[in-house]
Amino acid sequence: MSGLLVIMGSGETAPTMVKPHRAILERVGERRAVLLDTPYGFQSNADDISARAVGYFAASVGRQVDVLSWRRPPTDTLERERALTTLREAGWVFAGPGSPTYALRQWRDTPVPDLIAGKLRDGGVVCFASAAALTLGSHAIPVYEIYKAGIEPHWVPGLDLVSPLLGSPAVIIPHYDNAEGGHHDTRYCYLGEGRLAAMEAELPEETLILGVDEHTAVLFDLSAGTAAVLGNGQFTIRRRGESTVHPAGSVVAIATLASGGSAAPLAPTPAPAEAPVDPSPESSLKAAADALEARFDIALAGRDVDGCVAAILDLEQVMADWAADTNISDEGEQARALLRSMVVRLGELARAGARDPREVLEPYVSLLLDLRARARDARDWATSDEVRDRLAAAGVEVRDTPAGPEWEL
Repeated sequence: MSGLLVIMGSGETAPTMVKPHRAILERVGERRAVLLDTPYGFQSNADDISARAVGYFAASVGRQVDVLSWRRPPTDTLERERALTTLREAGWVFAGPGSPTYALRQWRDTPVPDLIAGKLRDGGVVCFASAAALTLGSHAIPVYEIYKAGIEPHWVPGLDLVSPLLGSPAVIIPHYDNAEGGHHDTRYCYLGEGRLAAMEAELPEETLILGVDEHTAVLFDLSAGTAAVLGNGQFTIRRRGESTVHPAGSVVAIATLASGGSAAPLAPTPAPAEAPVDPSPESSLKAAADALEARFDIALAGRDVDGCVAAILDLEQVMADWAADTNISDEGEQARALLRSMVVRLGELARAGARDPREVLEPYVSLLLDLRARARDARDWATSDEVRDRLAAAGVEVRDTPAGPEWEL
């Protein structure tokens, strides 16, 4: 085997994964890159998910990606063979969000699993993330069925593409550090520790659990014999409740993974010469929005209008950057609500600043004109003239009329 197997815990179409994708696709060269739509093929918005992913790779990564549609095994012979030929010839195959059990049902008893495995043998790249990553192990977690439908925790047979690399049975768990549950445990792809421990006990004794954190990628380089950890999180190797953790930047010899692995520093992957080096993005849309809200609050407290506007514009850009993220989340709606709130709060500041200046100045100018009138009545012409001149210097023009003094800015 000489290819590259990439497992992403989440964020496969988020700003956090742009750099890893660029580096990985550099390795593919001119070979065709395809997106396999099976995991989300049952969803009514499948076309939209595909379009957003294709747009993400074109705009953010700078690579054309074609959609290889296999939502169900094609019944038309020509359509089926065209799809299989595309899969066979592709240099990079990507699959991501959706349902792992749905994907496994559509791939079972078809040539697809063998073609994916063959991609690794002929030097290609297989990049599976989120739901698709769950299918790679000897066993897979039926996430939707357990977490959403309340079915008793259990395993289903997986593609078993990782076990041959390690020489030991292995299951893959993306979203390993998930924290969406807040006060309840949603780590380990929404299982939590209790359910994971119970399910782990049902696996063969020698089985490894490979946990990949969100916005993190593990690159199994089969020619180099190494597993490199990129992104924001960690790569965890667990067996019977005992874990070895490898942070981002680690390189682990694949041959040693079954014993926990020995890590060495990872040399930074150089960015392509034509691509600018991006600043590290926040780990999620929520984190980016929270940081911009804090920046907006500081600017608003200091009545820094330009700072407020900049924070609003940056939030709108962040929302656009994360729009291609195909993971289902309500963070987009939360960010939109925050953006609207910031606009309203800036509008309240503008209301005070947009008041008619005459309305603001009138009490002060009237007081000075009263003092001037008293000086004139007392024939104190010097004081009267000084008040008029000082008002003029401040931009207030005073005219004496038969009806009394009038003023304007």
